[in-house]
Amino acid sequence: MTTFISLRQVITSVVLMSLFAATIKRYSPTLLASRFSKPITARAMHIQSIPMWEGTGNNYAYLVSDEKTKEAVIIDPANPPEVLPHLKAKVTSGFNLTKIINTHHHHDHAGGNKEIKRSYDIPIIGGRDCTLVAETPSHKSKFKIGNIDVTALHTPCHTQDSICFFLEDGSDRAVFTGDTLFIGGCGRFFEGKPAEMHKALNEVLASLPDDTKVYPGHEYTKGNVKFAKKVLNNDAIKKLDEYSQANKETQGKFTIGDEKQHNVFMRVDDPEIQKVTGKKDPIDVMGALRSMKDNS
Repeated sequence: MTTFISLRQVITSVVLMSLFAATIKRYSPTLLASRFSKPITARAMHIQSIPMWEGTGNNYAYLVSDEKTKEAVIIDPANPPEVLPHLKAKVTSGFNLTKIINTHHHHDHAGGNKEIKRSYDIPIIGGRDCTLVAETPSHKSKFKIGNIDVTALHTPCHTQDSICFFLEDGSDRAVFTGDTLFIGGCGRFFEGKPAEMHKALNEVLASLPDDTKVYPGHEYTKGNVKFAKKVLNNDAIKKLDEYSQANKETQGKFTIGDEKQHNVFMRVDDPEIQKVTGKKDPIDVMGALRSMKDNS
């Protein structure tokens, strides 16, 4: 019997053999080894937001933990009835609560210290005027939460003891800004001057990596956007407006890089903002913006 092989069969065989050879080459042991030779760093920093006084103060406390070492801290636990259940659940699950951290001394940030400390006898780290403070870290001094690196950044203006805390876990970065920096805004100058807020925002915080996520002390974004649109209505502000209208919470959703685009207090060199404020000097622009916002 004579077997006839068609041209189509020959072409099909050649194609299949080529594909098989390519697959073998692609998944050869050497290639696989090189593809997966880079170590994968598992980030361990976990941040839990705890809303407080929703509808009035709209504050945030933050429970930060290292999931590997099981160490945790609580930031600005101002309203114990809303915070303590979360702390109890965290400790019950095997975590060791080691510190209370305050961003500044105002009652809606440090007012819960006494009651929290009564339940958990742990030191309080924060500004010099915070209730029962045990240690005030110096500017740019460092400490750890488990394996998470923490840098204290002094940002006086809203209060003279305001401190922001910059956290790094590998490439995962976060900054807890209290009432210094909000999403799309900044705090009132209760104890400081425009020059101090300019330095805090546009020198100290602006120097952080752009991918640093921002965790402020309050959910004020909608109001901040409403004001920003009166001063500058760029694409970044429009996007922030859309997000804030569609989402109840904005903490940790935006970065320092984002703030440089949509936060008018971090754009004091912008010609459009200078035109609206009638000022040229960045510090004068900062002061004019704050006055406009306070009276808006």
